[in-house]
Amino acid sequence: MSESCSPAELKTLFLFEHLSDDQLEKLCQEGRVEILEPGPVYAEGDPATCFYVLIEGAVVMSKLSGGEDLVVGRTSQRGVYSGAWQAYLGDRVPQVYQGSMRVSATSRFFVLDADCFAEIVVEWFPMALHLLEGLFFGSRNTKQVVDQRERLLALGQLSAGLTHELNNPAAAAVRATSALRDRVAHMRQKLKMIANGSLDRTSLMSLVGLQEEAVELVAKAPSLTPLEASDREDELADWFDGHDIGGGWDLAPTFVQAGLDVAWLEKVAATVDDSKTLEGAIRWLNYTVETELLMNEIADSTTRVSTLVGAAKQYSQMDRAPYQTIDLRELLDSTLVMLARKIGDNITVVKEYDPVVPPIPAYAAELNQVWTNLIDNAVQAMGGVGTLTVRTLLDHDQVQIEIGDTGPGVSDAIKSRIFEPFFTTKPVGEGTGLGLDISWRIVVKKHQGDLNVESEPGNTRFIVRLPVEPAQQED
Repeated sequence: MSESCSPAELKTLFLFEHLSDDQLEKLCQEGRVEILEPGPVYAEGDPATCFYVLIEGAVVMSKLSGGEDLVVGRTSQRGVYSGAWQAYLGDRVPQVYQGSMRVSATSRFFVLDADCFAEIVVEWFPMALHLLEGLFFGSRNTKQVVDQRERLLALGQLSAGLTHELNNPAAAAVRATSALRDRVAHMRQKLKMIANGSLDRTSLMSLVGLQEEAVELVAKAPSLTPLEASDREDELADWFDGHDIGGGWDLAPTFVQAGLDVAWLEKVAATVDDSKTLEGAIRWLNYTVETELLMNEIADSTTRVSTLVGAAKQYSQMDRAPYQTIDLRELLDSTLVMLARKIGDNITVVKEYDPVVPPIPAYAAELNQVWTNLIDNAVQAMGGVGTLTVRTLLDHDQVQIEIGDTGPGVSDAIKSRIFEPFFTTKPVGEGTGLGLDISWRIVVKKHQGDLNVESEPGNTRFIVRLPVEPAQQED
């Protein structure tokens, strides 16, 4: 329901109190006063067609968060405004309502159509318009630049960490390959010595059989404590000395590592009668064992390289569609691998993955950025020492992911601001304050999920909730 507009009444509103009589009259000619009954007025995301100024009544403002309307304000203050207030920017920004509004009691509004509001702002306040445009677009551009820098810095840190992680197994494989070449050369020499010795065909065949048995035992070698290994080395060294085999202390560690004991060495001695030939046979078998151990080291190193490359591909999602059905465990594991160097050896990583959590549709690469930001913050909060907990669980129609740390916690004064853009507790120059803002936008805006924090000293948890059902895919 509409009623006549009074310039005198408009002048009592703080938004219009400094306008001239002619301007107030113009407003009344172009606008109207509407009486609205309790209920919704407009919804977030709808085309912004009107600018509203409250004359009397009560309004409730809300914004979407995690698929729900989150109330951000209730007021009955005369003169508060909302609606198409960005109309003066024209088609340079999407002209949609930035939030939702409803009235909780019968209310009167002064209403201007968006086009009329834009025309008045441009005509009456040209200098203010330029200032507002500069502020709006300048802030947006600054945020985009800093946002991009934040991503590049994170990428640089990850690349440095990955390079370090790849270098270790690669260097180990190179060292093992060089040592393997040397062992194979010595093995050929020992084989020649054995062949020229007193071994008959039957003994030589038995020795070859023992060589194959040694290879099998290497694959099944038990894990020993340092004390157990030391005791076994003493036993083998004594056996070598008792059979006049020089350098027994050098041979013993290799045989122990391969799981070979005194009883097995007695089998070798029973195969070879001559003591001189026995030493050659033992050293030949030693080279066999060393060769097998070195090949295992090369296999482990190259497998580690392959695992790291696979984790990097999983993390970057370079060869996959942006929007896809993903396994959260794979994403979290790949992020932990990528951040392994940054996490360090003094932080214990605890993974608690609920097996009933299903694959969900998501933007995988962007979720990996969320995990990176949250884990990085947790590591810094703990000062590099503590326990990092990564947990997933199914909560009705949502999947919940928790990144927990044992740091000092987030104070109540900070908790309400940590998701604000450019807010940071780090020293000047060490943080942009965009990590959690970016994470919030990815989770809430992109996935229609939710991101919040629960904290007390020694137990801080950043909780991400994502819908199980497909969210609407963005362009």
